Amino acid sequence: MKQATLQIKIHLKGYLCREQQILKMSDAYVKDSLVSGVATIEFFHPEQNSLPGELLSQLAATIERVGQSPDVKVIILKSGGDRTFCAGASFRELVSIGNSSEGKQFFSGFANVINAMRKCPVFIIGRVQGKAVGGGVGLAAATDYCMATKFASVKLSELNVGIGPFVVSPAIERKIGVSATSQIAIDANSFYDASWAMSKGLYTSIYDSAEELDSAVQTFAAHLCTYNPEAMREMKKVFWRGTDDWDILLAERAAISGRLVLSDFTRNTLARFKEKA
Repeated sequence: MKQATLQIKIHLKGYLCREQQILKMSDAYVKDSLVSGVATIEFFHPEQNSLPGELLSQLAATIERVGQSPDVKVIILKSGGDRTFCAGASFRELVSIGNSSEGKQFFSGFANVINAMRKCPVFIIGRVQGKAVGGGVGLAAATDYCMATKFASVKLSELNVGIGPFVVSPAIERKIGVSATSQIAIDANSFYDASWAMSKGLYTSIYDSAEELDSAVQTFAAHLCTYNPEAMREMKKVFWRGTDDWDILLAERAAISGRLVLSDFTRNTLARFKEKA
């Protein structure tokens, strides 16, 4: 009788854990707001702000829509929570890829967001409160002006699983150069601190806390709203010159990752990671 009761408790505990996980997953969102010309786009996922395909699609669509609004003079891109800014793409979806077509579609998620940021006619300020990994580094690099806390270390971990940061590296390379990009892409086990990221040009300024960061971001955004909107739009075009082929380039890069993720090396590596999770 005691054993049966114990089994029921274990089953109930497992059921409650699954229920809590379902409820937790439902908390994921992409939302936007507008105050005095400053639009804020915020994304969140309970798994360290990793982004599944659906959320990436919502994020790209939101950036496109908000950027076209005549009432928007500047955009702030941020994530929810007080820790990780973005842990990259969803590991759950990564391990479920079954063929090269699914692989390309999966890796096109960040490509679509980066292209939406590139084409957005207004400046995008990045607000990075914590660690950025993989695609998260790509998002930070694709902003036009990125501000962070001292906790916002960066890491490109893709080589660890047998692929590479092919989709996000054009945005990162554009911001910090080939040398720094290759450094963090090859040294896939290491986090590089916020000071390193600022010295390479990824971040423009670093703050001791999220509260100080938020105050600085809001002040800077409000100041940008006093500038000539037409001048800022023309400046954005200049800053992104030479990227007109990125729709094709990033799609090609997504196809490379989509092929490599099916390799025996990557499959075996992901299986080991899944067992540890």
